[in-house]
Amino acid sequence: MTAGTAGGGPLPVALLLPGQGAQYPGMATGLYRSEPVFAEAVDEVFAALGAEGRELRADWLADRPAVPLDDARRSQPLLFAVDYALARLVESWGVAPAALLGHSVGEVVAGALSGVFAVGDAARLTVARTRALAGAPPGGMLAVSASRAEVERVLGGPGGEVVVGAVNAPRQTVLAGPDAGLDKAARALGDAGLTCRRVASRTAFHSPALADAARATAGLFAGVPMAPCRVPVWSAYTAAPLTPDEAVDPSFWAAGPAAPVLFWDALDALLATGDHLLVEVGPGQVLTRAARRHPAVRSGRGRVVPLLPARATDPDTERAAVRRAETALREAVTSRAATAPRAAMA
Repeated sequence: MTAGTAGGGPLPVALLLPGQGAQYPGMATGLYRSEPVFAEAVDEVFAALGAEGRELRADWLADRPAVPLDDARRSQPLLFAVDYALARLVESWGVAPAALLGHSVGEVVAGALSGVFAVGDAARLTVARTRALAGAPPGGMLAVSASRAEVERVLGGPGGEVVVGAVNAPRQTVLAGPDAGLDKAARALGDAGLTCRRVASRTAFHSPALADAARATAGLFAGVPMAPCRVPVWSAYTAAPLTPDEAVDPSFWAAGPAAPVLFWDALDALLATGDHLLVEVGPGQVLTRAARRHPAVRSGRGRVVPLLPARATDPDTERAAVRRAETALREAVTSRAATAPRAAMA
């Protein structure tokens, strides 16, 4: 299996880093026991978190976790650790990403990979931010197989306690808000013939309900060193590359949990710069499914490679998925090396 090419040359690689809702029980635990690079990177994150990191590791590897995985206290730092470690595993195969695009907490991981934060600082900020958000009103998220316009038409337009929290694809919209409001919205959307399901989240991420708590975390980000991106980070909040000023702005990073995620707009902007080999370094294949809908991918000009399965499975299946991805990416790197001299002579 070889990578597609753009204009006769190899495709640049963009890493897609998923966030809340992508997690599943035991995600990537099979790799922890078989991939030393992955294990070392995960342990780097856990070590930075001290005693809390040891508890996270124990719950992650346990058959019966003490804290449910969909609780943000578990899902957020574990998603950070798994996304980060998978990205380091991909880099160990000789793949140097040309761009990074994260969804929700995945954007913080992108910041760490790009050098905005030291990984230990980013991991501790993720935990501290999640703890700060615990005081926000309870709620959740609802995925709807419809466009943003369709959803807002059924629900009576924008505004109200239930809001659009993410637009992952033209017909993949995520609502966020209190549980009672989401239940009411689900009934109205179902009556209109639209399919919807609850996202694995006990928090109304990317809704105004988190705005006050999110703003209060700006001081946490101001307390760590930050630097401009070494690798372009395409922000799902602005649908554009992070500017040097945004990258080091504590208020920008603090606002994320309350701001809508415009993943599709960011992906579209990235692919408008040229075709890419998109690699999802995280669980769930949420971003893979969305990216496969993009015209550049549907036409065959670009490609999507997920590293992990779409749902919980056995360790052997996870390892097989990673081996398939490694084969595809190593061949892409080989193709890049083989074409580089000719490109230099042209």
